[in-house]
Amino acid sequence: MDLEEALQVVGEFGPYQKRAVAVLLLTQLYMACQSMLIVLVGSTPEYRIEQQDGVPASQQELLQHVVFTEEIDTIVTEWFLIKQQAYKVSLAGSLFFAGLLVGNIVFGPLSDRIGRRPVYLTGLFFEVVFGYVTAFAPSYEVFAVSRLLVGLMNGGIGLVCFVLTQEYVGKSYWAMTGTLTSMLFAVGIALFGALGYFIQPWRNLATAANSSGVLFFLLSVTLPESPRWLYSQGQTERAEEVLRYMALRNGNAANNLMLQRVCGAKAGNHADKGAGVLQLVIHPVLRLRTMVLMYVWYACSLVYYGLTLGASETSGSRYVNVAMYGLVELPAYPLCIYFINKHWAGRRKSMASFLCLAGSACLCTMFIPENTGTLLSVTSLALLGKLMVSAAFNIAYVYTSELYPTVVRNAGLGVCSMSCRVGGILAPFVPSMRALHTSMPFTVFCLSGLSAGCLGLLLPETLNGPSAETLEELSSPSQGRVLESKALLYEDDEWKSNHK
Repeated sequence: MDLEEALQVVGEFGPYQKRAVAVLLLTQLYMACQSMLIVLVGSTPEYRIEQQDGVPASQQELLQHVVFTEEIDTIVTEWFLIKQQAYKVSLAGSLFFAGLLVGNIVFGPLSDRIGRRPVYLTGLFFEVVFGYVTAFAPSYEVFAVSRLLVGLMNGGIGLVCFVLTQEYVGKSYWAMTGTLTSMLFAVGIALFGALGYFIQPWRNLATAANSSGVLFFLLSVTLPESPRWLYSQGQTERAEEVLRYMALRNGNAANNLMLQRVCGAKAGNHADKGAGVLQLVIHPVLRLRTMVLMYVWYACSLVYYGLTLGASETSGSRYVNVAMYGLVELPAYPLCIYFINKHWAGRRKSMASFLCLAGSACLCTMFIPENTGTLLSVTSLALLGKLMVSAAFNIAYVYTSELYPTVVRNAGLGVCSMSCRVGGILAPFVPSMRALHTSMPFTVFCLSGLSAGCLGLLLPETLNGPSAETLEELSSPSQGRVLESKALLYEDDEWKSNHK
């Protein structure tokens, strides 16, 4: 029997898989805390510079006259990261996202080569170690390097963690586990805001946020290797052992479970990977799609992380703002599921509309006074923008995988993910542009959202259309068109019969 048939015998989402996926989902809470750490530990309190006679001879002398009027303990107050040194806070955030970029590039292929479990456990272990280095950093330089290393591990295990939640279960549960992964990350952001409220000294907060990783690591040690990865590597006997163990823990009898032997698949997969990235440049249809999708992913990341990282800068309690920026994501998931499966919306229009609405919400913030007590405030509009861009981000994942043929899908997603991380690297610097003008960050988010939404309309619709398996299929009129016309959709007889 093949792997899908074996999972039917074992149980597609039995009690054992539920426990294994739960451990992986809980790890998302820890990863969210690490991703958002700089928002609270790097927040800048109100301060004033006492008047002194003459001009200060040096930056050090100037800092001796700085008085922080807000009673909070952050890296800004400890290392006086103000004035000319203020950029170091944004730099620490950008180093984390640079680590994410490198982690995605390194850990993805590594997990394909040596296995999901060893890469996941090693990455989680070192993320916890470097997380404690962050908490006990004796200087800013050590703090910054530790954030880079935490980001490196976070990016790697985030990718592997997501893959494992898919590969432990049957295909019919992939959408559910993928959505739950994103939802738990959003919940983790909200919990981090609450944790920051109760534990305010930055070193204590960093230690508490990191300590949950120790528990999740100990729980993760019991996880098995992915049976899908073992099977794809030709390690059929080990795959059968894992599946039998799962069946036993699920209470199903699978003593006679035997997988069909696969030969030659591994070599073919490596050949496809080598040609994949090159085809994204050479093939005319893929080239245009990749350029548009890379910008869409970049804009989604820039607006998503820019708004979240700027939560402590907007009016109101910084802790409530961080929590709200996490919780506001949760309605985005049912919104996505509803709209992307409607024939009058589909993937293309839904993604473009959510991006344009996110940009419009950011545009409206420029016309609202900073500290209005009404429901319509800068914070509420920023939260609306976060909701809209979260929905667009989720659709982008689904839409991108459908736009690429199977033979280059991994390469396409990898390139888009790299573009996404570039947006994340730049995002921490955008909130600091308030020094130029209070509306400058929202201007950047507005233009990014609107431009990405308009460019997204150049892509073809994929709803109810056949998924391309090979590059040759892209040459057909229905697959090769850049801008899908309404006539093409309504001339599809199969589409008509399914949606009368």
